[in-house]
Parts: sequence; structure tokens; C-alpha cells
Amino acid sequence: MRLFTIFGNPVSHSKSPLMHNLAFHGLNYAGCYGRYLLQEGKELRTTFFALGIHGANITVPHKEHAFKACDELDPFARKVGAVNTIVRKGDKLYGYNTDAPGFLRAIEAFEGIKSILILGAGGTAQSTAVILRDAGYKVTILNRSAGRLERFHKEGFKTFTFETIQTDQQYDLIVNMTSAGLEDESLPCPSEILHHLIPTAQACVDIIYGKETPFLKLAKKHQKPTKDGSDMLLYQGIIAFEHFTEEAFEFEAIKAYMQQAFTL
Repeated sequence: MRLFTIFGNPVSHSKSPLMHNLAFHGLNYAGCYGRYLLQEGKELRTTFFALGIHGANITVPHKEHAFKACDELDPFARKVGAVNTIVRKGDKLYGYNTDAPGFLRAIEAFEGIKSILILGAGGTAQSTAVILRDAGYKVTILNRSAGRLERFHKEGFKTFTFETIQTDQQYDLIVNMTSAGLEDESLPCPSEILHHLIPTAQACVDIIYGKETPFLKLAKKHQKPTKDGSDMLLYQGIIAFEHFTEEAFEFEAIKAYMQQAFTL
């Protein structure tokens, strides 16, 4: 029996254990997936080995610590500087990023999207901004503080803080990639900014799932199509499962079991 977990803070809300355990059971794979509340990201590596697990997913706020915890990184994870999936091979930890390809697949439902505004500058935003730009989208980053924007600016992204954002700009898709609204009723940025930006957008997405966040509620008030993070969670989970099981199963076979977690 191989053991897997998800590291995060908070982590009690995570649907990942149900998704992965449904797939393990349905595909007759000897695996068990739990959750672990990790207070300090710097303890991720030692905790990983202490638990004797084979693989893990990492959620907020530990994705950049996960990057540093790995011995080996796949090319995309190295490029974006963020890891959300780790697999142990011998005494080494191998890091991958499945968030970005999961998100890319999730927004295929929206047609005609060319420009995207990402709210937040954490690990998920780092990886997603790169894969979106590589796919041909025009990506802009908005964050509370300028410090976390430095990396994006150096990589050629247009960046703004709450104080410098130009609210007369138009973005086809606005995406909340912060944790605002996960455990409270806060917005990812000041409401006066959103009241300017949302009306001219085509759609709004929140990577938080299983809850209609204040951000999505506001978007619906402006009669915009919305999507929560369920599809992103599903697709990144399938890709992570492929890494966990050394690609022993087809994407659609994994999906058939994992997607049941959203109807139970």
C-alpha cells in the first residue's frame, strides 16, 4: 500500500483525498490518500519523509516551499518556480506542477478569450501565467504589494498593484488566484477596482472550489458567466495521479472515477 497526502494550511476543506481514493479504488491501485495540516512550509521535506509517504499534493501557502524541498524538478516546474505535486523516488523528491495545465484545460469552455487578468502573485499565479502566455494569451498580474510582482515584471508580464492599476483597461477574463473568500467573505482586491473591471470582462473565474465566493457573487451581480475551481482541481488531480502511479492509467479512465467526488 502506497500512502499519499495533501499538505496545506488550511487543508480540511480539500476534496483531493476523496478524488484520489475514488480513483485508487476504482482502478484497483494499492494506494491511500489523506490530508496533513502543515503549519510551516519549511518543514515540508522532513515531514514528507517522516510520514513515509510516496507522493503528495501541495496547496496554499506552501507551493514555493515545495519547490525548494525537491531534489529534482521537471522542466516546467523549474521554469515557473512552483511545485504542487511531489513524488518520492528512492531517497529523492521529484517535483511537478499540475496546476497550470489543469487551469489551461479548465478555461477551454470560454470562447474568444484573449486577455486575462490574474488577481494574486503566489505560486499558482506564477505557473499559470507562464502556461497561459505560452498558449497565446495576453496576461496581466494584479497584486496587493509590489514585492511579489518583481518576478513577473522581470519575466515580461505587465503588472499592477492596487494603487497603480488602470481601471479603464479591459480584460476578457478575470481570475482570482488568491485565497480571499476561502474561509471568509473577503474580496481579492478592493471592491471599487472590481466594480470598474468586471463590467467589461467576458467572464470571471475563481480557483477556490465548492463555494460561491464573494468574488463570484460580485461577478454574477454584473451578469457575467462564472466558473469556480472545480474543473481546475479535477484536471490537475488527474495529472498528479498520473505522476503518482507512473502513468499506469489513461487520463479518461482516471477522470471517470475522480469526477464522482463532485457529485457525492
